[in-house]
Formats: sequence, structure tokens, C-alpha cells
Amino acid sequence: MTTRYTGMAYEQLFLPRLTGPEIGKLAGTGAMVVLPIAAMEQHGPHLPVFTDNLIGEGMLTEAFRHLTPEDNIWLLPHVPYGKSNEHADWSGTVTLSAQTLLSVIMDIANSLARNGFKRLVLFNTHGGNTDLLNIAARDIREKTGMYVFRIDGGGLDDEKDLLTQEERMYGIHAGDSETSMIMALHRDWVHDNKLPNEFPPITPDMKIQFSNKRFAWLMKDLSSSGACGNAQLATEEKGKAILASAGRNAAELFKIMAEFTFDQKNVPIGFL
Repeated sequence: MTTRYTGMAYEQLFLPRLTGPEIGKLAGTGAMVVLPIAAMEQHGPHLPVFTDNLIGEGMLTEAFRHLTPEDNIWLLPHVPYGKSNEHADWSGTVTLSAQTLLSVIMDIANSLARNGFKRLVLFNTHGGNTDLLNIAARDIREKTGMYVFRIDGGGLDDEKDLLTQEERMYGIHAGDSETSMIMALHRDWVHDNKLPNEFPPITPDMKIQFSNKRFAWLMKDLSSSGACGNAQLATEEKGKAILASAGRNAAELFKIMAEFTFDQKNVPIGFL
């Protein structure tokens, strides 16, 4: 797997590597910028609290391998903290309030708009940010006129056959998928002797599910280990496949977003 901060994403298409005048000129060319947003939060006894950031970096490194300077899609630095109050009772979690995170995203968007950028992608790798970023995307669209797009890294890969059905439904945190990706990215950051296997007290026959979002939960409601999923099934090879798939699909979406306008006849329903 590629070393951190190398490859097309960070060596050629990382916006902060440019000078101010270069960025001013670039903004007038129709460039699209990608803002990664993650979290610093506990991920069980076996994964680092930087997991969501590492996964975002890994996916974007893979995604930008499929892009060229001619695509005119540029990467911004990560927002490393997110809305993680569902993990606030666990050591290692650093959370922003909803109001603070929304203000940070809006301030960044306003700055980009002042620079002349007209297209922004919010690339998220923490589930607890999702609802707030949907609100932020619409507010940015209203206040700046920018085209604003949303991507959640957790739904990008198409390697579903690598995970069990139980994992796909309930492995929502620090389970097989996330552990496999961190193994692929930073093998020595994973504590193999502490891999949990714990699923939340929810079964398929219940009418209340994560998918229909009909209940609020804190991690302590669902898990004693801080994880939901079977991390004991994780492998480095599986993580590489998930990251490669997610990156490839992200790149395809980026290219579509870079060309999207509301003037076309067939506007995708639920695009944001």
C-alpha cells in the first residue's frame, strides 16, 4: 500500500502545495476541491483513534491514482476532528459539537468561495458526521452558490462478498472492514492480540434497524469493547481490496461531480 502523503494526491494535486497566486489563478479555471472530514475517536482496544483519518487518506490516495492534472480536481487537508459525541464516554475521543463542526465547514467553504472556487466535495469517513454534513452541504449551496457534493467513504467499495452478511448489517465500527483497512495501511498500528468480536444487540427480525435510523444510540448502548463487528476476520489483503475498490469508485464519482450542472435534462434524484 502507498506510503502516507505520496502519490498523485499529495505530490501533484494537493492544493496547499501551491502558492497563493497559483491558487487564485487555479480557482478561475473551474477546479473542484475535495475536503476530507474524519474524526479522532476510540476504535476499540485494537485500532488507533486516528482510524477514520487514516481510512480517508487511504481511500483518497487510491482515488487520486485514477486522476490526472487535466481532471482539475484538487485535494484539501483533512479536517481531523468530527462530531463524535457517541464515543465521548471512551478514552481517546476528541469531539466537536455539531455547532462547532458546522461553523468550521462553513468557514472553510466561505474561504474557498472567496478564492473563486465553485465546486466542493465533502468527503466523509465518520458516520457520526453524516447528518450534519447534509445540512452543511445545503447551507453552503445557499450561501455561496457553489456546487456542493457529498460522499461517504463507508459506502464506496463494491467488495461486499469479502464481508459476512452480519458484518455488512451490523459491523458499523472497528469491525472486519475498518480493521482490514488499517492492517493494509499501517499494519503495526493494529493490536492483533486484542481483536474483538462483538455485535450490537440488534437482530434482523427487529423493526428498528441502523438502516432506517429510527433510534438514537451511543456506543456504550451497543458495545462493551467499543467495537461493533468481528475484527478477528480482518486481513491485510482484504483491506487492500476494499481501499482499491473505494478509491476507484470515488474517482469515478469525482469526475462526474466535476462536470455536473443543474442545466442538464436528467438531474440525479437525491444527488446531495
